[in-house]
Amino acid sequence: MVFKRHDTGFTLVELLLVIIIIATLAAIVVPKFTGRSEEARIAAAKADISTIETQLDIYALDNLDKYPTAEQGIRALVEKPTTPPEPKKWKGPYLKKGVPADPWGNEYKYLYPGTHNKSSFDLWSMGPDGQDGGGDDLSNWGEGVE
Repeated sequence: MVFKRHDTGFTLVELLLVIIIIATLAAIVVPKFTGRSEEARIAAAKADISTIETQLDIYALDNLDKYPTAEQGIRALVEKPTTPPEPKKWKGPYLKKGVPADPWGNEYKYLYPGTHNKSSFDLWSMGPDGQDGGGDDLSNWGEGVE
């Protein structure tokens, strides 16, 4: 009686070849996605700044053209300020989901009256490095990137 051996499965060479192919594809694809994720964060920060800016303008329209003070901050869009000057016609919350953090997990910065926008407010994200300045800040003045 002769038994035939049936080879099923993969050889070590075949497995190594598949691993090399997958690693090569990953080396090509992963860097492209990581660059896109930073671009997506920048776009999200710009969109957040625009949304907050619009809601601050609505707040000012409701409150005799007065923006929240620097002390009250953009938190005034979520909770009625209790520090002077208290808004008489606050119709919030203006941001239904609360004040967002920027895409890097930091608070958006707000200054009223603004240094750059003298007749209104300055609003910015410190960008990827989490530090003021440095060329990667996103703001509501100039080109949007300091």
